[in-house]
Amino acid sequence: MNFEEAHTEFIQYHLQRRSGERRDRLARGHLEAEKLFCRNIWWPLRENFIDLHPEYEVLDWRGLSYFCDFAWLTRHVKLIIEIKGFGPHVRDMDRRKYCNELNRETFLSALGYQVISFAYDDVAYRPELCITLLRMILSRYQPDSSSVSLDSVAEREIILYACSGSASHRCENSFKHQPAHCSAHAQITLR
Repeated sequence: MNFEEAHTEFIQYHLQRRSGERRDRLARGHLEAEKLFCRNIWWPLRENFIDLHPEYEVLDWRGLSYFCDFAWLTRHVKLIIEIKGFGPHVRDMDRRKYCNELNRETFLSALGYQVISFAYDDVAYRPELCITLLRMILSRYQPDSSSVSLDSVAEREIILYACSGSASHRCENSFKHQPAHCSAHAQITLR
């Protein structure tokens, strides 16, 4: 199946399962930027739309509905993806809108969502960068789609943590609070 067919089926699938404002929002909200994200970023990376929800409704800290561009929802992951144009998200934003956007993202984080944003310009003109960044994020949650064990995922997270610090760090020190079976893998020293 090519992108156009898959995308049409994806949108129709979600339209059929929604009613009222949720359906209307998808019909009028999934426009150029969102379709471009699907075409340039998501489809080349995933080649399917499984677990991706367009114009996904969440409640903000005030109890008001907010429609995220996308939510990728799996058994273990709640990822919100936003495509942000310079005009509406920077140039035309006043202090109140800016505060509300940051508060909404913080509130969603508190609810267990990871919120990521891509600039419209990058989605349109530098999709390879967006693909790389999204691949890095998704790879943290997909150990069962490859031959990576849970121990390997823990190791990778510890190595990323160690590399982010300015001082040298012995990885085995990071396993002090890990299960005993993990410490057998911590034999490398990062300097």
